[in-house]
Amino acid sequence: MNHHVKHLKRHRNVLYGIVVVLLILQIMTFVFNSSQTGKIISQQDSLRNDLDSNVDEIKIESQSNLEELIKIISQQKTDFQSEINLLKASQADFSGIIDQMVRGVVNIRTEKSVGTGFIVSPSGYIITNHHVIDGSNILRVSTFSGDEYVASVVGVDPLNDLALLKIPGLFDFLEFADSSNIQTGEKVIAIGNPLGLSFTVTEGIVSAVNREGPNGLDSYIQTDVTLNPGNSGGPLINKEGKVIGVNNFKIGGAESLGFALESNVVKTKIEEFLAQQVIS
Repeated sequence: MNHHVKHLKRHRNVLYGIVVVLLILQIMTFVFNSSQTGKIISQQDSLRNDLDSNVDEIKIESQSNLEELIKIISQQKTDFQSEINLLKASQADFSGIIDQMVRGVVNIRTEKSVGTGFIVSPSGYIITNHHVIDGSNILRVSTFSGDEYVASVVGVDPLNDLALLKIPGLFDFLEFADSSNIQTGEKVIAIGNPLGLSFTVTEGIVSAVNREGPNGLDSYIQTDVTLNPGNSGGPLINKEGKVIGVNNFKIGGAESLGFALESNVVKTKIEEFLAQQVIS
C-alpha cells in the first residue's frame, strides 16, 4: 500500500514537472514570437517610411525636372521667335515683324496730352513716360485692336521719367532686349502716336549709346529715328523685335536727335514698381 502511494506521488511529481516545463516553453515561445512580431512591425514601419521618403523625393525631383523643362522650352521658344524676327527684318526692312510688334503698343490720352506706351506683361502692365500722365486724373488707353480702357497708375519715377500703368485683361506684350548689347549703327524702329497719328512707325539707326540725359545719368540711347510729340513713352525696337529703350525726348530745333532710356534701366524700375505695389 505504501509502495503504491509512493509510486503515485512520483508520477504526480513527474507530471507537475512536465507541466512546468511545457508552461516555460510556451512562455518562451510567446516571448520569442512577440519579439519577432515587434521586429517585423518595426521593419515594416521602417520600410514604409523609406518608401514614403523615396516617393516624396521622386515627386520633388519630377516637379523640379518639369519646371526646368518648361523653362528650357520657354527660352527656346523665345530664342526661336527672336531668330524668326531677325530673319524677317534682315530682308532689308522691318515689315515682317511690325504686325506682331504693333499689337503690344498702346495710345494714351489724358485731359492734357497724348502719348504712347507699350504692354510689358500679358496681365496688362504698361510702361510709358511720367510726363505723359503727370497731373492727369483719367488715363484712357487704346490698343491696336481698337479696344479702350481706363488705366490705373501702379508707380511713377519722375527722375527717370517713367510710369507703370495697369489695364484689366490679357494681352500681347513686348519683350525687352539686353541694352548692354546695343551696337552703334544697328537698325531700329519706333512705334508711337506722333501728333495723334496712331501707331505710326519710323525707322533709323542707333547713333550712340550711354548718352547723358536730363537726369544726369549716362543711360540714354541716341537715335536718328524721327520722334515727335506723341512718341513719348513708346518703344524703340531692334531687328529681333525686342525693346531696347523707351523713347523719351528729342533736341528741340534739331533733326534726327532723339533719345530713349535704355531697356536695362527700365526693367529694373518695373521690378521696383511691382515690388512696391499695394495689393488691394
